Amino acid sequence: MWREAVKSVLQRYKELQDIIAILGIEELSDDDKQTVTRARKIERFLSQAMNVAAQFTGLEGKYVKVEDPCADSRKSSEGKTRRSTEQAFYMVGTIEEVREKAEKMAATPVVFRPPRA
Repeated sequence: MWREAVKSVLQRYKELQDIIAILGIEELSDDDKQTVTRARKIERFLSQAMNVAAQFTGLEGKYVKVEDPCADSRKSSEGKTRRSTEQAFYMVGTIEEVREKAEKMAATPVVFRPPRA
């Protein structure tokens, strides 16, 4: 079932956090790196934009059916959202919004501004 798949990805990520803290993510196997990427996307995705937090985040709240984020989290745990960056999963409501946000982020040039002295 999808819940077990999502839980197992998040649990494995929790197990790997000590290794990452000590040795760094570069020392993980390719499978573990993939698990870490999927888990981070799931964590970001589960941070929904809520109406009560709009004044603090500056983002409009979203109304989402309970089933939608759950099913979409499963897609992420199965690796079906590989092309989207981790940042695209933050404060969105559905996987469609993730895709839209990822496309906007890809189209926006990154400007480096050095810190002021």
